[in-house]
Amino acid sequence: MQTEDNALEIVLELAASEPAQRPEFFRLLLESTVFILATSGQLERQGEGPITLKEDTQIQITNWVKPDGSRVIPFFSSLRALQLAVNQGEKYVALPARTFFEMTRGAELIMNPRSPFGKEFTPAEIEALLAEGVNKVAKRMVVEKATEVLLGQPANYPHAMVASLTALLANHPNVKAAYLAQMFDRTRDEKPHLIIGIEVDRDVENTIREVGVVASDTAPDREPVDLIRVDSGDSGIGKYFLKEVKPFYERDPNAAEPKGWLGRLLHRK
Repeated sequence: MQTEDNALEIVLELAASEPAQRPEFFRLLLESTVFILATSGQLERQGEGPITLKEDTQIQITNWVKPDGSRVIPFFSSLRALQLAVNQGEKYVALPARTFFEMTRGAELIMNPRSPFGKEFTPAEIEALLAEGVNKVAKRMVVEKATEVLLGQPANYPHAMVASLTALLANHPNVKAAYLAQMFDRTRDEKPHLIIGIEVDRDVENTIREVGVVASDTAPDREPVDLIRVDSGDSGIGKYFLKEVKPFYERDPNAAEPKGWLGRLLHRK
């Protein structure tokens, strides 16, 4: 457990400054054990040490009150993080993160309060985590009839967004290339917005979700970004990317798998 806790906290720290690490943080979090402040009759009887809660055991989860008067439920990635936040002697329960999120649906949560790195979760983020494995759910759009759009390159190139997406995609050997353009659809847009094309071989849905999270967090002024899968033989937008746009990312067929302790940590099975 300690190794997993350390891995989660390391990736949390990385994700605070590098959006490319955030999908990995969410994946690790959903696979981890977390610690919550809670009491139950079973805890009182058995005292200290780990216990197994029987099915339908009721526990009382501690809520904290924020300065604005709203309530938030704290949870912790390790006993060390918990001990930084509370006095000795407070009772706690360890349980799978996914189980904890399902138990507390609709509540505001905060991870590792009073630690150097933490994160607040809204109810909407928790719902997205449980459904999609990331903290945002992309809106799907199907074009049902031929639509004329204007395509070009953005006048103000989003260098920070592209850098983070490149870092993310370097860890996705299933992605052949990624493209960027600016699109204006007069039927639904008030102004042009960015669109990213992904040439991907497999694991399409998961890859699109992760790209969406990073793009959303790094887009200039947090403006919306469209995503589209690009295939050879495409017409329309896909053809424009393949024929007219130089990819901002291309897979290196000779690239080796990431090595070293950090590579093993971030890409463990």
